[in-house]
Amino acid sequence: MNEKNHSGHSELKHHFASDNYAGICNEAWAAMAEANRGMASSYGDDYWTAEACEKIRELFETDCEVFFVFNGTAANSLALASLCQSYHSIVCHEMAHIETDECGASEFFSNGTKVLLVPGENGKIDLDAVEHTIHKRTDIHYPKPKALSITQATELGTLYSVQELQAIGELAKKHSLRVHMDGARFANAVASLNVAPKEISWQAGVDVLTFGGTKNGFAIGEAVVFFNKELAFEFDYRCKQAGQLASKMRFLTAPWIGMLESGAWLKNAAHANNCARLLENEIRKIPQVRVMFPSQANSVFLEMAPEALEALRGRGWHFYTFIGSGGARFMCSWDTDTAEVANLVADIKASVA
Repeated sequence: MNEKNHSGHSELKHHFASDNYAGICNEAWAAMAEANRGMASSYGDDYWTAEACEKIRELFETDCEVFFVFNGTAANSLALASLCQSYHSIVCHEMAHIETDECGASEFFSNGTKVLLVPGENGKIDLDAVEHTIHKRTDIHYPKPKALSITQATELGTLYSVQELQAIGELAKKHSLRVHMDGARFANAVASLNVAPKEISWQAGVDVLTFGGTKNGFAIGEAVVFFNKELAFEFDYRCKQAGQLASKMRFLTAPWIGMLESGAWLKNAAHANNCARLLENEIRKIPQVRVMFPSQANSVFLEMAPEALEALRGRGWHFYTFIGSGGARFMCSWDTDTAEVANLVADIKASVA
């Protein structure tokens, strides 16, 4: 399926299996190069880390505690561990990334906090189902619900509106639940909803956000943003114990400065979203293919006949079918080219013919 280029490296015909396939964008690369001049203190005691924290506070227009880890699994699991005791439970959507794709990390790092699953259309939690789960049992033999985890954008490429998030925040407050937001694609949500970041985070009742960088053009790294600063108590120790405290922290944090100062974080997300809209619009013209969910961020889920999927793979395209509800997921990234979208659409048409 993969061909070799002249350098001997594997060259892919596509960029649609995951937005993790994309490389580092210019702004993030330049910021890392700038940070690479000379020596700097280690473990986050440096100019770039302090400045990155300030830039994130400015972005969200509030005082908050900010930490940096290598990846999203660590960001989510360590953040959730800070919200719960081991005898508590975390309520989330049945297709949430923390449930389906993180190998039990939330339970592991919280010393056994149980994850309770609720349904909901288009990847978004159903508030009645959350209520039912909370009231299902209140005896001492049942893990007490303590955290509510939501994903923005969701695993199915949909978005919670400002109003939906406010309703979630009110429900959480009513039941004394702490709210965690998995924001691996938070930038895509901000770009699509055209709102200030604060409107879909702390103003809506989110206590802690895992703010994704890797999928938005960074080399590596996510930010864990505590809007409820009390919950960040000794979070630095959690990071250290979990092997998530970078010794050369400046290379995780400098890209945040370059991306936020230049606006590239939002530009990149908007471009990925626009490519997904283009793909969705073209696919809707093909009667043999069904778009499974509203495409509101940078992914498009398609339902095709099994033989059409195999024919598409035979043409060199790689995509996942285990994410979501069994459809084929196509992700657009910050460097997706519209010509690539056109090539994919043409091959889909040929595959279903």
